[in-house]
Amino acid sequence: MKTLKISDDVHSKLTTFLGELVAQTAKMQTYQDAIEAMLSQSVILPQDLLIQIDDFIEKNKQLGFTTKEDFLRDAARFRLRYLSQEYEHIEVLREKYEQGEKIIMETGMPFMGVADFLEKQLDSLLEKYEELKMQEKEQEKSSRR
Repeated sequence: MKTLKISDDVHSKLTTFLGELVAQTAKMQTYQDAIEAMLSQSVILPQDLLIQIDDFIEKNKQLGFTTKEDFLRDAARFRLRYLSQEYEHIEVLREKYEQGEKIIMETGMPFMGVADFLEKQLDSLLEKYEELKMQEKEQEKSSRR
């Protein structure tokens, strides 16, 4: 067995992580287990990206991110949802989006906002298309008679 000297801070973090591992697995763990789990669960990111994330979190506290881990979990979930192809994501310039929000509110349009407006426009388009298809089928039936 080899001895490894670690700082009090690292010791504290390992002990905390060890507690989390025990809670997750419901079995006793060793520092070695904690280090192996940490290494297998870790992702190495470039330092400049980590700095950008820290800066973003600091400047946007209203979004609720308190740690890089919170931010990265949210980013990964968003990216997985994006890549799942269940949803389509549309980019709109913030200026246009905000103008649309303002116009909807000022004019009292029956929409909760731009996203609601777009959703209802698509629903209307799909409904009209279904009606068109039904009319075509009816015309086809009547022409066979």
